[in-house]
Amino acid sequence: MGRQLALDLSTQLPLRLETQQSQVADEVSALTAVVRPILQGVLFALKSDVVGELGGYENIKLKMLPRLYRPGDGDCGVCFEYAVHDAVRVGNPVVLERLVDAMHDHCRVLGSEPQSILFGAEKTGAVQLLDTAKDILTDNSQLLYGTRGRPAKLKKHIDAVAAAFRRESARLALPYSINGLWKADLFLGFTDTDYWVGTSVKINEQRLEPARGLRIGIVPARHGESDRIRQDSKRNLVVCYVPHDHAFMEVFYQGWAIVQQFIRADAQLPKEVALPRPPERQVAKYLVERREFPVVDVIEALEPLAQPELLETTSHTTQVSVRRDAARITGSILAPMPRATGC
Repeated sequence: MGRQLALDLSTQLPLRLETQQSQVADEVSALTAVVRPILQGVLFALKSDVVGELGGYENIKLKMLPRLYRPGDGDCGVCFEYAVHDAVRVGNPVVLERLVDAMHDHCRVLGSEPQSILFGAEKTGAVQLLDTAKDILTDNSQLLYGTRGRPAKLKKHIDAVAAAFRRESARLALPYSINGLWKADLFLGFTDTDYWVGTSVKINEQRLEPARGLRIGIVPARHGESDRIRQDSKRNLVVCYVPHDHAFMEVFYQGWAIVQQFIRADAQLPKEVALPRPPERQVAKYLVERREFPVVDVIEALEPLAQPELLETTSHTTQVSVRRDAARITGSILAPMPRATGC
């Protein structure tokens, strides 16, 4: 974090997964439970050189976040993108079964050992991150893009696809059949058969775009609507709706809004129009009352007020490669994970 990185330099990206363990009970305590890890995600995504100048994370007071935080750190869309990626990697059945069905039944991609390659974890244009694709892909890895013609060799084109994401001129170097592959968020496939498909992951279905080389579009299922996997002929995409516990996701987004509004209000209580609901304002008051204390202490102090066992935190690092020179990279990724209750 916070260092000048050269092309193709590998680095470790901290990942924290927040997994729902129980049904949402009291709303205030449930919101408090998700605000705690969101605060932690914002804190540890700050630029490391700035943190060092201030004496370390343990010395950053809550009231300092509005001056140090930059929009984009821990973006919710990135959270959903990485949550899908990691669900495949760890074998979460809620997500994995749907994606395997999409690949088997709708894309005719065969295999029994599913895998995901994270192509872009940050979509601001500042940095692109590649999971260690070269450790997963082989010289025989084939990209199936849904039209007639010989499958493309994915490993052969992976660097060109990354360059095309950054520069429009580089897109001319891609084969016509996959010249939109730079819009992919993930590459889904099977390591036993070495077949892969370009995949777009959007938290808003309306943002799914057609592109040559993309085969699957992943979006959250909508409340009250069918989550059946379907073929979108206009976009030429197989749209896969990821089942999730709507209560959890709703609480997570409300918690994210509380933190964002608190930061926007300079660590004071936001106006009522910004947080109109009493439970949200109550949690914001918890933060205002503790603005003079270090963030790490506030997170600890809120623990008794949070719904017990709503979230379980797991932490590990993932190896990534930076695909362009950059003064700063994403410091960490915070990913909400639903309860594994079945489809």
